[in-house]
Amino acid sequence: METSILSWLDRASAKYKEKTVYTDASGSVSFQDLDAMTRSIGTGIARRLSPGNPVAVMTGRHLYTPACYLGAARAGCFYAPMDASMPERRLNQILQVINAKFLLVDREHLEKASTLAFPGEILIMEDLLETPADDALLSAAQKTLTGFSPLYVIFTSGSTGVPKGVLTSHYSLMCYLDGLNEILHLNEEDVLGNQSPLDYIAAIRDMYLPLITGAATVIIPKNEFAMVNQLFDTLNKYKVTTLCWSAAGLETPAKLGAFDNASVPRYLKHIVFSGSVIAGKYLKLWQQHLPGVQLINQYGPTEATASCTWYEVREEVNDDTILPIGVPYKHYQVFLLNEDHTQTPQGETGEICIKGPALALGYYGAAELTQKSFIQNPLNPNYRELIYLTGDLGRMRKDGILEFCGRKDRQIKHMGHRIELDEIEIAAMQVEGVTECCALYDKEKSLLYLFYTGTAKSKEIVLYFRANMPAFMVPRKLISLEAMPLLPNGKRNLQELKKLFK
Repeated sequence: METSILSWLDRASAKYKEKTVYTDASGSVSFQDLDAMTRSIGTGIARRLSPGNPVAVMTGRHLYTPACYLGAARAGCFYAPMDASMPERRLNQILQVINAKFLLVDREHLEKASTLAFPGEILIMEDLLETPADDALLSAAQKTLTGFSPLYVIFTSGSTGVPKGVLTSHYSLMCYLDGLNEILHLNEEDVLGNQSPLDYIAAIRDMYLPLITGAATVIIPKNEFAMVNQLFDTLNKYKVTTLCWSAAGLETPAKLGAFDNASVPRYLKHIVFSGSVIAGKYLKLWQQHLPGVQLINQYGPTEATASCTWYEVREEVNDDTILPIGVPYKHYQVFLLNEDHTQTPQGETGEICIKGPALALGYYGAAELTQKSFIQNPLNPNYRELIYLTGDLGRMRKDGILEFCGRKDRQIKHMGHRIELDEIEIAAMQVEGVTECCALYDKEKSLLYLFYTGTAKSKEIVLYFRANMPAFMVPRKLISLEAMPLLPNGKRNLQELKKLFK
């Protein structure tokens, strides 16, 4: 039974050998080359660090970064990816939480690493790549791994202002990718186009799916996502068949008029999207211009190894389409609980809960927070069975399809009514000229805010709300923005928006 991602890498390098696995703007690397690089990096780490310890990794958006991650795994360790473009304060917070003895960087980011408050030793990727592989040392390190051995720590925002590190095992990742590929059926003829930052949870699909399918991944330069004609040309140049993108990433080309150009992606077969609720008017453009492409809406938190449910979009999408989030992948079970932790009846709204081997191990160095979110299944009094409380609300249809109903903490009480802020946003997106929006509530002043981008006028939005929504759901404060402030992971920066409260 395979319990380590390294077994996938070993098999892939033996089977696919000289076939390309990763490509970036500078070149490409084969499966055999990748294997050799991970062994050199792994040897360099294993000579300095015993198995079971974290390695912080701050390398760039290039094909060597997955080798750094897998090199840490070769040493029996786990990696904590960091984005060098983050503010220095944020990087220092991550380093403080992970408390690693070693920070692995490429030469490009060595100067940035030297400015951080890091008391350990900085390792340079290019130097480790020159290390002769010690297969005996690596074999001994790999024997320490079990299915529950951690593979990575992905940091997300924390409600306390300190980032929380979601710790995920080898086996959890393998379960998720196995379930995903049961739907996609990728093989060595497929090419994935990477959009997500390589330190972000969504990138695990692009980095690790090739290890079980023989597919290749193209790491698309970041600037091309703002140059949509060039982006589509790149997808065609590399004959990209599969996109596993964030919903925001999928919306961007549509917003920037990519489909006004006749050169649409010609080789696409699968589009998987997740991370937020996608606007129907943008998904509709992908569907209209790429008929026959499989569209998969995913749902799931980092704590469940990226995504736990999926829904194939077969119906014709229109501007006001709100997609369900579907059914669980293999290896997952998803159900709903009421606030008193009793089971939610079918058709009613409850908190989405997840169980199964794909759950994360918890939050790194935060036992209290882990115990709060990963709890004993209240529906099972007979044996130990952990579930994850997502904080998301859902409703189960009669056909077993799950619908997303917003966040628990996005529910407010205003003028005596309970309001889901997500519903305000969905309504605003129906107004012509609104491209992005975010609804927030100033509890102290009892004011409902709507921040938005686009050409629409505030008066037009208010008139739409007055015509279509109850009076208590009409935003009192509308603020037009040039651009929506975003966090490094692409999600909206709510704290920055709250600074605009008047």
